[in-house]
Amino acid sequence: MKNLFDIHCHILPQVDDGARNMDMALKMLKMEYDDGVRSIILTPHFRREMFETPQEKIEDQFARLKEKAEQRFQGLQLYLGCEFHANMTMSETLLCRERPSMAGSDYVLTEFSSGADLAFVKERIYDLVSHGFLPIIAHVERYSQLRKDLGNLEMLRDIGAFLQVNAGSILGEEGFAVKRFCRKLMKEDLLDFVGTDCHRTDRRVPNLGVCAAYMEKKMGTAYAERILIRNPRRIIEKKG
Repeated sequence: MKNLFDIHCHILPQVDDGARNMDMALKMLKMEYDDGVRSIILTPHFRREMFETPQEKIEDQFARLKEKAEQRFQGLQLYLGCEFHANMTMSETLLCRERPSMAGSDYVLTEFSSGADLAFVKERIYDLVSHGFLPIIAHVERYSQLRKDLGNLEMLRDIGAFLQVNAGSILGEEGFAVKRFCRKLMKEDLLDFVGTDCHRTDRRVPNLGVCAAYMEKKMGTAYAERILIRNPRRIIEKKG
């Protein structure tokens, strides 16, 4: 499948626990490109007291990587975003533009701690929506409180959240139970986005190509194109 979008990755070098240097970042971009990916939203972590790289450094690294990518990968579009670990002041941080949304849109890739309870998740999602944002819950398959009941996910989507899972989880890299959960999300049409969440060239690698082939085989071409191309294009086009 061609012209895929990766909306969740840690390719931007030396800003979080992703690519260690520019050379690794470029190798990861080549892996994405060879997989048919042509649009990537780079989403470095932001988490208080853990990942707080100055935004100026992030933007400088983004400009450097984008320039090098333009010289090497024809037609590859890079955009800047953020994987924002939810806290009580995240809406204010986003409104003040201290950290970016997804490619300048109203979408916000929102991460929670693995043991976050449903009440906190619901509260943070509601707060983001009430401030005009469109929260995408990152790798929703990781949260046990959300995974145990699809009704919880339906409720969060009704509030205004979107759901993203990692390509590796769909492929079974996180075990059979998680793979089964992802398959159930797809069958119940609760999934909105897939991202690689790739971090390195030796582990947690870009894998959207094989995931696209798997989704196309299991769910059909129209479904795979909607999740991997049409839905993420709405982020770039700034459509809700």
